[in-house]
Amino acid sequence: MTLVIPTSAQMEALGLALGEIAQAGDVVVLTGELGAGKTTFARGFGEAFDLDTPVSSPTFIVARTHRSIDPEKPALVHVDAYRVGSAAEFDELDLDYSTSVVLAEWAAAYAPELFDQWVELILVRAQGTGDDFDEDQPREVSLITHGDAPEHSARYHAAMEHFRVSLD
Repeated sequence: MTLVIPTSAQMEALGLALGEIAQAGDVVVLTGELGAGKTTFARGFGEAFDLDTPVSSPTFIVARTHRSIDPEKPALVHVDAYRVGSAAEFDELDLDYSTSVVLAEWAAAYAPELFDQWVELILVRAQGTGDDFDEDQPREVSLITHGDAPEHSARYHAAMEHFRVSLD
């Protein structure tokens, strides 16, 4: 499923919508070039968890765990795997997958070796829209679910479809 997200505010809203259905044990991989909207999506995704700290790009620390102020909600682990060189290095981060939701940027190459199931969101900035990454420009977001867990896949597809309807 692919959606065209017209503005950064709507990219954050999509993040919030998918964050609201995320459950402990979920892994969401964000794929896209610089300026594609990964961090904007991540900010919205994090809003769903009532976090004690705001979500920002974890580039220089690789992984940051954000705790929820709501004891009923899982922690969010935000990973920037840009500087991670292999699946083994990613695994050495020793992330708690079972009790948190992992949102991992730049991790698509490692996901098949590390996870039984995961959601991948591919974010694409329209070609020819200029070099101003801060300018509000449409992005395409494609959802691909991996693994053999129909209920997991159905949950994310339903949330994307619900969001698509809200855009119309």
